[in-house]
Amino acid sequence: MIAAIIDCGTNTFNLLISEFQINEQPRIILNTKKSVKLGEGGLKDNNIAPAAFQRGVKTFLELVNISKDYKVDTVHAFATSAVRSSKNGHEFVKKIFEKTGIMVQVLNGDTEAQYIFKGVNLAIENMDEPSLIMDIGGGSTEFIIAEEQEVVWKKSFDLGATRLMQEFKPSDPVSTEDIEKIKVYLKEMLQPLALQLKKNPVRNLIGCSGSFESLADMIIAQKPQGSSYDKLYSFDDDDFKSIHKQLVASTEADRKIMPGLVEYRVDTIVFASIFIRYIKKRFKIDQMFYSSYALKEGVLADLILHKIAL
Repeated sequence: MIAAIIDCGTNTFNLLISEFQINEQPRIILNTKKSVKLGEGGLKDNNIAPAAFQRGVKTFLELVNISKDYKVDTVHAFATSAVRSSKNGHEFVKKIFEKTGIMVQVLNGDTEAQYIFKGVNLAIENMDEPSLIMDIGGGSTEFIIAEEQEVVWKKSFDLGATRLMQEFKPSDPVSTEDIEKIKVYLKEMLQPLALQLKKNPVRNLIGCSGSFESLADMIIAQKPQGSSYDKLYSFDDDDFKSIHKQLVASTEADRKIMPGLVEYRVDTIVFASIFIRYIKKRFKIDQMFYSSYALKEGVLADLILHKIAL
């Protein structure tokens, strides 16, 4: 069985193609992503802007055609914050169905968080220590408190990097005043998380989004000896502090030439780094990891266990 999983995110559309048998380890054939910026120009108004709408449809068709090249047996497609929070999200889903015959499932925040946990669980074989999983998307951020490979608590917040950028419209480079405003906003919005972490303190922060991937790639690019990782990358705290300091002092032009930073994260990476730094400091978390497995790998886990109809 060869399955394609398409994850329609707010910034990128992701495609995972895997061969597997029920209850057996999968073989990853292709794992790729394309920049779409579906939330550009519309998140604040809860709308997918016309240009973003067309980019989304066009990119989805491209990923479907790639899937056909690999002769997949089944395609499963999911959409997250940009589609679920937009007034015209149902129109986007309808257009995709008309063009491809594929029904995109719009995930609610809890289901999205659950799939993220399942994906991370595939990457980390023994997730026994209390951990906070954080997936920063463009439109939303999911938090999951996990211990001994079980979900203790999970919640999706409308605090994606693109949404924050459209809300605050910061100076370039971001000012101290901008950063303080963002931190005050995060403190107010994240009260449910603070309450849960008071009851269930954690030792580790596990990030599983493109923002964490970009931070890891930027750190690696600055090391003379280079480095690599497969499913999991462990951040050195001094490395993260250094790259964060560079980012908040940078202009957009500076970031466009920063080694390891992909072009489509130039505008949002500062917000993501501020967000991550805030979480680490406020909740006194020293150890941080990046998991390359997240939502689409969580869907794959359910396909393997036959929890999703093939």
